[in-house]
Amino acid sequence: MDIDSPDGLKRPIQIKFRVSEAERDMIYEKMRQYQTNNLAAYLRKIAIDGYVIHTDFSDLKAVCAEMQKIGVNINQIAKRVNGTSRIYEQDIDEMQRGIDEIWRLLRLSLSKQA
Repeated sequence: MDIDSPDGLKRPIQIKFRVSEAERDMIYEKMRQYQTNNLAAYLRKIAIDGYVIHTDFSDLKAVCAEMQKIGVNINQIAKRVNGTSRIYEQDIDEMQRGIDEIWRLLRLSLSKQA
């Protein structure tokens, strides 16, 4: 069954989906902001002309993983320093390498954004 719309188009295909009460309320609130009472027209407009933003967090996850490793290393170094009252050059070098790796990952991530 074809349905004639106010814009003169025939729309024979119906698409249905379910929402929660909260989602329905959000849709109606956005419709109000858009100043329309026509749910079908609003949903069609959003589905066709709207867009989805995809954010890639893989670089940020790598930085977080590196920071976690540094935190573990610092805790191990702190235990050793508390037990021996000494800090070793190797410990400082290890922390510096971790910090250098974080900066490398951040620069890489920022260069991808440009």
